[in-house]
Parts: sequence; structure tokens; C-alpha cells
Amino acid sequence: MRTLLNVIWLVLAGFWMALGYVTAGIICCILIITIPFGIASFRIAVFALWPFGRTAVPKRNAGVASLLGNIIWIIVAGWWLALGHLVTGVLLCISIIGIPFGIANFKLIPISLMPLGHEIVSSDDSFAF
Repeated sequence: MRTLLNVIWLVLAGFWMALGYVTAGIICCILIITIPFGIASFRIAVFALWPFGRTAVPKRNAGVASLLGNIIWIIVAGWWLALGHLVTGVLLCISIIGIPFGIANFKLIPISLMPLGHEIVSSDDSFAF
């Protein structure tokens, strides 16, 4: 079932959202100081391609640097990526078939706003954290 949901997700929203994350990652990798943001963006791009069966969990050892990085990320790229998830989620929720995909978009908004200090794990492994 996860595979079917991921394939439908890829066609409806996943490809375009992942493309936005890859674009943000390329822009962030231009400057040396923003390379960690680019790496986080590429990691979330893969998550945006195949979200069903995986989840984002907070890292236990994330500290003040992650918080400061997330504040910078929100200003630079996070708000427009979150806006993309919001608009896509609302559009998908218009039809009954699209509601699960719209909800998946809404669940990606927090990770798009604050990617640092989170890791993406299998849904089966998320209970271990």
C-alpha cells in the first residue's frame, strides 16, 4: 500500500515539491557557509519524493546551532517551501481522493520550516526514538 501511495504522491505533488527542495539545495550550496542548509534540503527532497512509510523525528543531540540555523533557514527558504506545501495540500484536499495526499503535505510543513535537528527514519523505527 505504501508503494501505491508513494507512486500516486510522486505524480500529484512529490516531484514538484522535491524539485523545489533541490533548487533550494543548489542555491544554498553556492556559498560555503550555507552548505549544511543545502545538505538538509537535499535530504528533505528525497523525503518529499517518498513520504509514506517514513517520518521525521527530532535528534536528541540537536542544540543551539540547529535552532539558529533553523531561524536562518526560515528566513531564506523555509517559508516559501512551507507555502508550497500549504497551497498544494489545500488543492489536493479539494477532491476526496486527494485528501490523504493533502494531509501528507500538511505533515511536511514543520520539517520544511525547521529541517535542522531532525532525521528521517522509517515509520516502523520511529517508536524507538
